[in-house]
Amino acid sequence: MKTTARFLFCAGFAASTPLVHAQSAEGLSFFHRDWELACDNTRTCRAAGYQDDDDELAVSVLLTRVAGPGVAVTGEVMLGNYFEIEAVDALPAEFEISLQIDGQAVGAVPMSRDSLLADMSTAQVSALLDALTRDSTIEWVAGGTSWTLSDSGSTAVLLKMDEFQGRLDTPGALVRKGTRDESEVLPPVAVPVVSAADLADPRAGDDQFIASGAIALQNALRSTLEDPYDCPSLTEEGEPEFQARRLTDSQMLVSVPCTLGAYNETIGYWVVADEDPYEPRLITTQGSNHDDGNIHASNKGRGLGDCWSLDRWTWDGERFVHSAASTTGMCRGIAPGGAWSLPTLTMNIESPAE
Repeated sequence: MKTTARFLFCAGFAASTPLVHAQSAEGLSFFHRDWELACDNTRTCRAAGYQDDDDELAVSVLLTRVAGPGVAVTGEVMLGNYFEIEAVDALPAEFEISLQIDGQAVGAVPMSRDSLLADMSTAQVSALLDALTRDSTIEWVAGGTSWTLSDSGSTAVLLKMDEFQGRLDTPGALVRKGTRDESEVLPPVAVPVVSAADLADPRAGDDQFIASGAIALQNALRSTLEDPYDCPSLTEEGEPEFQARRLTDSQMLVSVPCTLGAYNETIGYWVVADEDPYEPRLITTQGSNHDDGNIHASNKGRGLGDCWSLDRWTWDGERFVHSAASTTGMCRGIAPGGAWSLPTLTMNIESPAE
């Protein structure tokens, strides 16, 4: 396998060390060279691979596997449309894209120039998985142009997928196959449900909540920060631009702009008591907006907007529950808005009873 590739972690948006992984109750994120893995809290795993970071002909594949014994891997392929787009523009509106491994064709699938996305056939997925665990040349060919998919990092990522889903040493493992009974593979977990709650109606005088205690409120919010740079506006001179919205009879949602960067603006959100001493609970300093009980965070990995991190917190009447977390994959010029949805946390939101 190639060993010279570089990668960019587009959830943290920082240059990598050779091997990075993070695991929590919300799932798992794992990155190695030109491949990454996102497994969510239902135990569904998604592995995404890309072209070598020095290759301007961008391509990516997504391999998805739901948890449970005997479950097959499905695959998708996407061509990039940010760099070297002349090759894409030369394609007809509808065309076929062929997978070639070490110069041998493994079938073709239809693709549209509008989407540049196609589902892989079962035979292609099987051949690709086999190629990714050895030193291979993997190409997607259309219109006389070849897009080369890197295999650098793929073995480590597929091994981590097996480990997370409890498939190691079973016949269905992708990398480390064995004779352990397939029934021992971890089962899928049902998608959790968060019951959303209505916000309380505003009260007379709520519009004076900030003005009546801005300094004390600022000090209270500042005390929740582990690092002052998480929300510099709370530590700078002058009063931040507070906003407040009533949550319950005794609690308010307070927000304040935290950072203004080259391509991201972040907002901090806290649940506070509606009178001093406030007892603030920090939700996030990376928010983007709030609507009807949902706080959203949407941040670019770089100015091109080809990689994003996305989070959501939902009000359940007592607290804001972290109800979604995902990225769109590495910053590899695949598509505006990112190539894929790679969740590590997913929940269904149950609307308040009418």
